[in-house]
Amino acid sequence: MARRIPIPLPALALVAVMAMWSSAFVVIRAIGPRVAPAPMAEGRLLVGASLLLAVWSWHLARTDRSLRDALPRGRALWLIGAYGALWFAVYTVLVNAAERHLDAGTTALLVNIAPIVVAVLAGAVLREGFPPLLMVGIAISFGGAAVIAFSGSGRRDGVGVAFAVAAALLYGISVVAQKLSLRDTDPLTATALGATVGAIVLLPYAPRLVRELAAAPVGDTVAVVYLGLAPTAAAFLLWAYALAHTPAGVTASSSYAVPALSILESWLLLSETPSAAGWLGGALCLAGVAVARLRLPRRREVTTAADISATVDVSD
Repeated sequence: MARRIPIPLPALALVAVMAMWSSAFVVIRAIGPRVAPAPMAEGRLLVGASLLLAVWSWHLARTDRSLRDALPRGRALWLIGAYGALWFAVYTVLVNAAERHLDAGTTALLVNIAPIVVAVLAGAVLREGFPPLLMVGIAISFGGAAVIAFSGSGRRDGVGVAFAVAAALLYGISVVAQKLSLRDTDPLTATALGATVGAIVLLPYAPRLVRELAAAPVGDTVAVVYLGLAPTAAAFLLWAYALAHTPAGVTASSSYAVPALSILESWLLLSETPSAAGWLGGALCLAGVAVARLRLPRRREVTTAADISATVDVSD
């Protein structure tokens, strides 16, 4: 009888994370014609933040910590507020807007340039400079984005690419801010508070969310709730768990599955696939990220740009 090889829990967590994040691109594309980008993001964050705050409160009670002791202070609090607004709120709106112009797979491919943004920002913030391979990777990836933008069906493709690239830029900025904030707080606290900040920033869109969901099919409400429960709350918690028990490089490499899964799911569920320009441009984007991540082995005593960029995922 063949011996069964147990699958480590962190690996299973990563599989679940990639499945949920890839599905988010498809769900957003499906309900985008009926639910506007900002209201959709607000509904997702209201659900996600509620679940994350509940888990955080349970954790505090379980560990006998008071809210006053658990709340971050000073720089950490400001950083959480910054990436909560930029990442959870504005980034999510931009991805939703991009998918009104691009298919789910192409959007996922473009957002995957975020690790390059992180490497550039981390290199500047930590004063590590800009290795030649990083600059080559930047050129390749943004060349891929240009192929998609200028080889599509006109202005609509260009607008979608602009939204997706802007989302990747904000994602990169936010990951650096989160990485710095985690020096003074834990991942659960940082994630729960970040999502809450995002929900508060988009709160003015709550009335429009209610009106649009009331006029839309019930399935759209279910979809918004799914986006909050799975790709937002559950996926971020599982990602933090996997990252804590798996080498960062291994964890980050799994994110390459997200665009591929999004393309497959979009084809199966929406009968959409990237155009020829999307395939070519997307391949260039991924190739650029791979080149930019190449690093020569060296001894390090501080967190480096490679460390930070290795934690970037293609979340949505």
